[in-house]
Amino acid sequence: MDLSRRNFLKCTAVAGSLGMVNSATLVQAAHRRPVSPDWLGVLVDTTVCIGCRRCEWACRDFNQMPNKPIAEYEDKSVFDELRRPSATGHTVVNRFDNPQNPQRPYYVKVQCMHCNDAACVSACIVGAFSKDQETGAVKYEPWKCIGCRYCMAACPFQVPTYEYSNALTPRVQKCTFCFENLKKYGRQPACLEMCPMETMIFGKREELLEIAHDRIRKYPDRYVDHVYGEHELGGTAWLYLSGRPMWEMGMVKFNDTPIPSYTETIQHNLFKNFLPPLALFAGLASLMYIFKREEERDESSEGGEK
Repeated sequence: MDLSRRNFLKCTAVAGSLGMVNSATLVQAAHRRPVSPDWLGVLVDTTVCIGCRRCEWACRDFNQMPNKPIAEYEDKSVFDELRRPSATGHTVVNRFDNPQNPQRPYYVKVQCMHCNDAACVSACIVGAFSKDQETGAVKYEPWKCIGCRYCMAACPFQVPTYEYSNALTPRVQKCTFCFENLKKYGRQPACLEMCPMETMIFGKREELLEIAHDRIRKYPDRYVDHVYGEHELGGTAWLYLSGRPMWEMGMVKFNDTPIPSYTETIQHNLFKNFLPPLALFAGLASLMYIFKREEERDESSEGGEK
């Protein structure tokens, strides 16, 4: 046969890939999940933070995680390396140089950003991660989790961690937004209640954005003209004001397109109504059967000639 099975399958794979990518490109712009004006958020002013790390202590205390006396959080040696949240701590504070005032470095608190269109929610195949439609918090239900850790691979901020040391009931760990406080008592997250400098403001996300832009207008020499989290990846619940671009202080520079707009578009085009995969697999099975019969006839012919 002029068209070998291998060459045919290669052509089929390339054509299918091009079709899916083209479909994804066409509908990415249309992919936007609605954002409620009542969703909550936190505005972090990095120009105010003094790096006391009391937020780290409060987070561990509220979530009943391994902790140490608050006096030990005065240890500044931890700032010698860049830290990320871990299975035993949902939030950490990092230090960065301030070119304008070397004696007054910037401190940046890192935790789950609670994205408006969260990649972890999209990637979770069992619904262990979900977006609470009342508060906007990305919540996690460990009893649903099967430990696939797709959420960890999907998160663009590299936040979720895993309890590898827990052999029997391991969980994915990340900032909960103190969800129980929000839902039951209407209280703000524990890290805010412990902050002595009022570095963070809790409230409705839309109102926080107004506050942030008002500060930028009033103090243009203090802040860069950008609220990190307003548009990045479709927006996040945690918003940052800074005197230096956030992508120079541990955060990644993103565009405003949510991660699920790429991944879900390809998945939905491929598996829409489950018919395309069935047709594809049926077609491939038929072709393999035809090629196999052809090969058997060729082998029979060669044997007869001998």
